[in-house]
Amino acid sequence: MTQSRGMAARHYGTHRVGFLFAPIILAWLLCMSTIGLYNIIRWNPQLAFTSLVYTSLILGYMGQAAYLSQHHNLDASYQIGFYIAVPESVRWPVLVLAILASVVGSQVIISGTFSIISQSQSLSCFPRVKVVHTPDKVHGQIYIPEVNWILMVLCIAVTVGFRNTKHMGNASGLAVITVMLVTTCLMSLVIMLCWDRSPWLALAFFLFFGSIEALYFSASLIKFLEGAWLPILLALILLAVMFVWHHTTIKKYEYDMHNKVTLECLLALGDKLGMVRVPGIGLVYTDLTSGVPANFSRFVTNLPAFHRVLVFVCVKSVTVPHVLPAERYLVGRVGPPGHRSYRYIVRYGYRDVHQDVDSFETELVESLATSYYERENALTVIGSNPLRRHMSLGYDESHSHDGASSGSDRVDGIELAAAPVVVKKQVRFAVAPPRSPGVDESVLEELHELCEAREAGTAFILGHSHVKTKPVSSLLKRLAVAVGVGYNFLRRNCRGPDVALRVPPASLLEVGMVYVL
Repeated sequence: MTQSRGMAARHYGTHRVGFLFAPIILAWLLCMSTIGLYNIIRWNPQLAFTSLVYTSLILGYMGQAAYLSQHHNLDASYQIGFYIAVPESVRWPVLVLAILASVVGSQVIISGTFSIISQSQSLSCFPRVKVVHTPDKVHGQIYIPEVNWILMVLCIAVTVGFRNTKHMGNASGLAVITVMLVTTCLMSLVIMLCWDRSPWLALAFFLFFGSIEALYFSASLIKFLEGAWLPILLALILLAVMFVWHHTTIKKYEYDMHNKVTLECLLALGDKLGMVRVPGIGLVYTDLTSGVPANFSRFVTNLPAFHRVLVFVCVKSVTVPHVLPAERYLVGRVGPPGHRSYRYIVRYGYRDVHQDVDSFETELVESLATSYYERENALTVIGSNPLRRHMSLGYDESHSHDGASSGSDRVDGIELAAAPVVVKKQVRFAVAPPRSPGVDESVLEELHELCEAREAGTAFILGHSHVKTKPVSSLLKRLAVAVGVGYNFLRRNCRGPDVALRVPPASLLEVGMVYVL
């Protein structure tokens, strides 16, 4: 329709209608500007970008184009850049300001790297590193010292190695366009999987934007030997580290799942093995939420002795800032009551700090005691908590009833109240004398043993794994050996579980195990 109208006016001649070209184009540009300004004001005024950032960028590029249009004869190709168009009188101040701006801009890359590494670590795709959450209430603002030092070393190495801004620009250009291309691919998946839109719409989005970005990507590949190889090399190294760690972690977990045993089966061998229970509490750290891990079963069968109170501890990280103390611990019994074996699942938020050893042991025993009073007697234990201050069997005069005093009974240091009456639960744990009315003697005996085991000491039992590969053939064998060697290297040089869990060296017992994957 537009072309037919243009052809209808063609018979008047260009010299007669040419005077209308400039006013019409001017009116069209003003129309687009007005509509755009209306939409910005009406729907989403991000005025900082439209009035300052975008305008500054456009003026800067137009200024460089204006300078180059009048300066065709340059001594070398490196002079074609930003600073050649800057007047000599202000060139050094502009250089200083540009350096400061680049320092500020680099923080975006550093923060993004911290965020990606942290999320990859949560998904078991990256070795354990120290993650420091800097703000108290804002999620996502973190600092990783190891990654920060690695980035600094890489920046210095690239600068010293290249010594050429052109090669740095080629490397940066390929990295940027690759990020844009990958983002387009992932956005296509978001359209289909998250937005539930038609696959044809996702395909059209990918073909339109992806074809444009693919052209720029292919153009950047031409400069592969002139610096563009660097981001590809770094990406391959990072991909290899993530693949090795994630693949081996999954295989180890599958091995533990297939080789776990029940505690009943393990203790059934006690008579044949001459199994001995020693005083104290043994905390066995494991990733499994059911069954006995393979490393502990091998340890017991080869050295048939473990602690009188055995607790399988599973520490899980959740994506919330804080986990309330009442919701942090999940306690369950493993095997019959006489075995004194328990399952203890601890959940931490990303802002929660692991307690020191004394606090952790105290809260563990408190949780076990409270759990079994609630289950065995259908009552809630309330009052102050002497275990936090001392592990005594006496009576503490300080109480906190919180409105639950009516209808409660006191049994020689244990204050009990019906669970529906209690508004706020506070644990007060003190063992009553035997044959006290209303208290099961088996529960009291169990609580006595918990106190005695706590006084005898606590041992932290951690797995120390070493990975070996199965004998396979040809290329698969070499790949499997490389994966095993890479995982063992990363495990030895990353943050150990004893450091992350704040385990004291004097109470640490590492159980070594070779995983043949």
